[in-house]
This record gives sequence, structure tokens and C-alpha cells, in this order.
Amino acid sequence: MVATLGLTGYNQPAEDSDGTCILATHLHSTPRRLRIAILSIACGVMASIVQAATYKGLVVGITDGDTIKVLDSSQRQHEVRLAGIDAPEKSQAFGRRSKQSLSDLVFQKQVTIDTSKNDRYGREIGKVLLDGQDVNLEQVRRGLAWHYKAYEREQTSQDRASYAREEVSAREARRGLWSDPHAVAPWDFRRNHSAKR
Repeated sequence: MVATLGLTGYNQPAEDSDGTCILATHLHSTPRRLRIAILSIACGVMASIVQAATYKGLVVGITDGDTIKVLDSSQRQHEVRLAGIDAPEKSQAFGRRSKQSLSDLVFQKQVTIDTSKNDRYGREIGKVLLDGQDVNLEQVRRGLAWHYKAYEREQTSQDRASYAREEVSAREARRGLWSDPHAVAPWDFRRNHSAKR
């Protein structure tokens, strides 16, 4: 990833090809304390931003119905939170079924991950594809995850429409968690659970 910052008349990359912050070379006319503050902020921000990436890997772990662990070709393990969906928590109704469904779909299989950001826990947020099939969407289609509308603006308009349509279809067919007329969305479950602590 190369970012540019227009400081002191310069519009140069803020880091070189190996990711090292080189902004310092362009701040020579800035007061020392300000230079240090700018460097700290710039390097910290760049370190927290994930470059949009697509990679292939083997699914080696299933955390729950919307999080997997993937081992890439260089043997680096990635924790991937499936974008656009929110599955029931493990301690919630349908939590185990959702996790099992995701496991049946992808465990010990080669998948493609399209990711562009990390969440606050450091997990990559990504779309998981198995032989071209959108696994995230499949969880919604099976009625084992909600379309996570709080983050729908991060989806393409096509994905947003597909996920919404499949959630309505699963709800109408009473598939999976929709067989419970009082199904509790995971975000509500987490909020209620944390309020009881």
C-alpha cells in the first residue's frame, strides 16, 4: 500500500515498498515535536489499514457461524470475519447449527478471500468464496445468519440486494433460525447479554 501526504510542499509516498514509513525525509522543515507527532500518527494509521487483498487459503478452523481461520500459501494464519452477515452467538439459539453449517461448507477446503479491512479485534473482514460460491450469502440463504445491515454500505450494491433478498426468502420459508418466530438478532443478544454482566 502506498499513501501520499501533501506536507511542506511534498506529495511523496508515506512508506516505501517494504512498508517502512519514509515520511520523515519530507518533514525536515517542520518543528521537531510536530514532526514526531505527525510521524507517529501517520505510521500508526498506515499500520492499521489493510490493503485490499484477495488470496487463497485452506480453512483450518471455524470459530462460529461467521468467523473462520485460513492458512495461506505462505503458512500465515488469518482470522476472517465474514463480511455482510452476523450469525447467532455460540450460546444463542441456532449458534451451534450456524457454526456447523459453516464448517460443512468450508472446513478443510481451499477458499478465496476478498478482504479490504480489519475490525476492531484485528480480524480481516472478508467475502469467502468456495468454487465461486459466496459462502457468506449461503449462510444467510440457509437461515443461519442475518444480513448485517449496520454494515451494508461496505458491500457492493449487488451484494447488498442479494443478501437482503435471501434473508427475506429464508424468513418467509422459515428456514433455520427463522423457524423461531421470536428469533433474536445477534447484535441484540450481545447487547442484552453484556447489560446483564
